[in-house]
Amino acid sequence: MQSRGSNARFAGVGVRSPISSLMLAMFATMASLYVAGRLWQDAQNRVYLTKELDRITGQGHSAISVTDTLKIIECREQRKKLSALEMELAAARQEGFVSKQSSDMKKTPEKGPVIVIGIFTSFGRKNDRDAIRKAWMSTGAALKRMEEEKGIVPRFVIGRSANRGDSLDRSIDSENSQTNDFFILENHVEAPEELPKKTKLFFAHAADSWTADYYAKVNDNVFVNLDSLRNALASYVSVPRAYIGCMKSGEVFSEQGHKWYEPDWWKFGDGKTYFRHASTELFVISQALARYISINRALLRTYAHDDVSVGSWFIGADVKYIDDRKFCCSSWSTGAICSGV
Repeated sequence: MQSRGSNARFAGVGVRSPISSLMLAMFATMASLYVAGRLWQDAQNRVYLTKELDRITGQGHSAISVTDTLKIIECREQRKKLSALEMELAAARQEGFVSKQSSDMKKTPEKGPVIVIGIFTSFGRKNDRDAIRKAWMSTGAALKRMEEEKGIVPRFVIGRSANRGDSLDRSIDSENSQTNDFFILENHVEAPEELPKKTKLFFAHAADSWTADYYAKVNDNVFVNLDSLRNALASYVSVPRAYIGCMKSGEVFSEQGHKWYEPDWWKFGDGKTYFRHASTELFVISQALARYISINRALLRTYAHDDVSVGSWFIGADVKYIDDRKFCCSSWSTGAICSGV
């Protein structure tokens, strides 16, 4: 019985073996066809990409691999990203976060001036401006020679009237048409309380308009010895971030109604003493600092007084404070640069 059962089992196996072999052969055939199809499809894709690349690049029948084709496509994608970044950069320039060369400003010459001097003036001070023109600024052809030969560019700095286009604005425009020595801040309203903002705009726009070694701010009641100024600046040419002037500190006044009242007096601590800053009568900053103001104009805080505001912008920066007593404009002395009237 056991022998017969064993034979039956072996007989069953013998019957199933041809069927299993047939199925295995069919599966192997289908797998071979699938693999061959995929290889043919890849080959067709390779030929198509090569032909397309030949057509676009005009390289005729040159054989370029798919890998090279994908690299070219990747480069094109990088170009698209670069174009997008350029558009974002242009938008940032419009917002004032990145410096730009303004098309309506004076074009930068190939060799920039040594110093641009902003003479801060206001409406109704024509007599003071005429006195400066006669004393040290010059006019007409003499002014042009001073700019070209000595590299000194002086300009009267003024904003616009609150009533845009009124007699005050027309008076300045008329005077400028005769003298051509104004630097008009078109988007600034001229007012005593806006002087710190005016100072910031001057340095920002001046840096956009001229690539000078130095930029100076001076009041319109100060007489400047230009030769002494040039000689003094020559000694600081190796200082890249120079803040030069008659340095001082001084008390912070918290009483409303006081001439020098500071609304943000509480920011200066219990001692209520200002940090170190240059006197407003005349001070100079180097090109790097002017560019710094230009780029960050939207973020720089202004206080009640323009000299304090300028000093605050440089506290957190790597700036060289140069206390040069020749910039103190109390009276003429040996080697003095300026004198107040």
